[in-house]
Amino acid sequence: MNEKEKMIKGLPYNPNDSELVAGRKNARILTRKLLSIPEEKEKERKVIFRKLFAKTGKDFYIENSFICDYGFNIYWGENAYANFNCIFLDAAPIHIGENVMLAPAVKIFTATHPISHQERNTGIEFALPVTIGKNVWIGGGAIINPGVTIGKNTVIGSGSVVTKNIPANVVAAGNPCKIIRTIET
Repeated sequence: MNEKEKMIKGLPYNPNDSELVAGRKNARILTRKLLSIPEEKEKERKVIFRKLFAKTGKDFYIENSFICDYGFNIYWGENAYANFNCIFLDAAPIHIGENVMLAPAVKIFTATHPISHQERNTGIEFALPVTIGKNVWIGGGAIINPGVTIGKNTVIGSGSVVTKNIPANVVAAGNPCKIIRTIET
């Protein structure tokens, strides 16, 4: 199994592997291209996002500046929206459901490191996937940590730090993010 396969499967991997370095470089090149395309040329922007991401819906919109590690691990849902300055560290898959709304400066992290400083100092990393269900709204500045799933129809409050799974149909907020109330369906 190569380092990319290990990374995607959540196994320890070497981020300095040449294929992974090239993948990050490609993501930087494509996200810089996005910055140079005017917003009124949305078709051109979508072409770049479709080159960058594993999958997209037909209709979606992502504001500048969008930053990601690789892009090839991002699955972007139909009619999903990301506001300004979102950052995705996509060493593991990130699934964004349909009709998801991300406010400005939302950060989704899949990459993580060993707790032991001896292991961490070797440079080895691992990653855990993040899944955002359909119809989710994530408030500005929220941080979604590795391995988290957010259920459909849920609202995450601004500035929240989501460290554990959040079920469907709730409003949750805080650091750490906790359920505040249920949303009646």
